[in-house]
Amino acid sequence: MIRTNAPDLVVMAVTGFISPPTLDRSPYRPNTEGHSAVHIGMAGIVYNARVGDPAYGWEGDHVEPGASIAHPDSAVDHAMHYLTCVGNEAVVTSGLARGARGIVTGEHARLLVDFAPDVLEQLCVGDQILIKTHGRGMRLLDFPGVLVKKAGPNLIEKWGMRQGPDGRLQVPVVATIPAHIMGSGAELTPEFVDQDLMTGDRAALAEHGIDDLKLGDLVAVMDTDHRYGRGYKPGGVTIGLIMHGDSAWNGHGPGCQDMLVCANGEIEPVIEAGANIGEILEIGRLGD
Repeated sequence: MIRTNAPDLVVMAVTGFISPPTLDRSPYRPNTEGHSAVHIGMAGIVYNARVGDPAYGWEGDHVEPGASIAHPDSAVDHAMHYLTCVGNEAVVTSGLARGARGIVTGEHARLLVDFAPDVLEQLCVGDQILIKTHGRGMRLLDFPGVLVKKAGPNLIEKWGMRQGPDGRLQVPVVATIPAHIMGSGAELTPEFVDQDLMTGDRAALAEHGIDDLKLGDLVAVMDTDHRYGRGYKPGGVTIGLIMHGDSAWNGHGPGCQDMLVCANGEIEPVIEAGANIGEILEIGRLGD
């Protein structure tokens, strides 16, 4: 059992709304080969992409599984982003699905929530969603060099992390990713939105065994220091969550949300096939 300060954390409500998909009047965007297309998949309600499904292969771009939540007031929206952690409970508070519950599965330009298929069918764009935020300020008491970013207490508890024989924190992941694969999002803080893998070179993805990632997979980005920004540092490790789908835009790809970070090798990634939040939290395609 990993000791934490979870009993001391504040549980606080935030509220947003299922956001509508939007497009510019000139919606064409070029891919890495310069060919333009209209890319869809962000915002709204996505019925057929859920945690546990492939991150690649969709005829869409940055596909956000489940329901995408935002708030029109930017200050409120930023508070939602910074306070919410993966694994937090979400409750529908308006519309036909009022009272239904889901689980936060990531953070892109909007917060992503997994609901059961029958709930998705009842949801409507504009429905109000309350999120019980829990996890900001969380610490691993026996691993002071490891910082918790966007992992909620229930995810930490069920993840299967343990202390290794050398004292490092062993964290189950499905794959390791070299730092040079990471692209868009490097300029953002680790608590606010994800960083994309760059997937223009498919041969490189296959070489590193990351060409078949699934939504919800937990991965380790090596030689990175994401404690107070996103940068390169030999020995640093970022444990991330694959939370949105692939992208054809240059410098983009599946989103990787920071969960746990260290700067000096305090984390030891351990490859385990079941390291996916769908299996850990029994949600999405793996929880049906």
